[in-house]
Amino acid sequence: MKKLFKLTFLFLVLQSVSFIAKSQEINVLLKEADNLEIKLKESEALEKYKQVLLIDAKNMKALVKSSEWSAAIGARLADKKEKQIYFQTAFSYAQRALAANENDADANYTIAMVSGKMTEIETDNKKVVAYVKDIKSFADKALQINPKHAKANYTLGKWHYEMVNLSGFKKAAVKLFYGGLPDGTLENAILYMEKCKLYDPYFVLNYWDLAKAYQQDNKPTKTIEVLQKLVKLPLRTLDDAGYKSEGQKLLTQLQ
Repeated sequence: MKKLFKLTFLFLVLQSVSFIAKSQEINVLLKEADNLEIKLKESEALEKYKQVLLIDAKNMKALVKSSEWSAAIGARLADKKEKQIYFQTAFSYAQRALAANENDADANYTIAMVSGKMTEIETDNKKVVAYVKDIKSFADKALQINPKHAKANYTLGKWHYEMVNLSGFKKAAVKLFYGGLPDGTLENAILYMEKCKLYDPYFVLNYWDLAKAYQQDNKPTKTIEVLQKLVKLPLRTLDDAGYKSEGQKLLTQLQ
């Protein structure tokens, strides 16, 4: 009996030591990924997050970040097949995040975000409409869980902006395959993007889309105000320089 107790105790100790070691390794990898992101080394950061997932397949931060960076890198690719691979990979990470915890705000936001990317590569109109529906439903759920989730607010604001600007063909597809979606409005687009700006004042893409929404809503003063802030923001992704450059061009035209 004593021998069995000792073996059991030793097993538990070894398990505990192994868990601590893995946790420390994960923390080191996450810190390295954060540092790479600061240096705008996004591909390298993505690889660090993938390493985390080899240790902990359900690590939420690694799943969300792997999805975000796969989507961001894919969006820059000119080759449609390569873009498709990155977007599908991003979608896979998002699905894994949702499976790990369907009541996590980040997981729901990520599915919403990637669903938007999938509309760019999907050719089946019925599937496109399903993705459009998912953008809103998952962004809504993310905000039910955490109303202050900056990127979920942006995603929902962007959804409203895109719905306002849907082409006649896409609107017809929405009615045909889904029976119509709730109408998007510039008022709601601005409302949610302003919330995003409040909760994350350094999210460059949100400023750029918010400025376009204000311009379309015939509010030049607000457009200029947002653009003036946009051009002063620090770079947090490789895409930010492009958004700031476009913002500066529009600001010059309006002043």
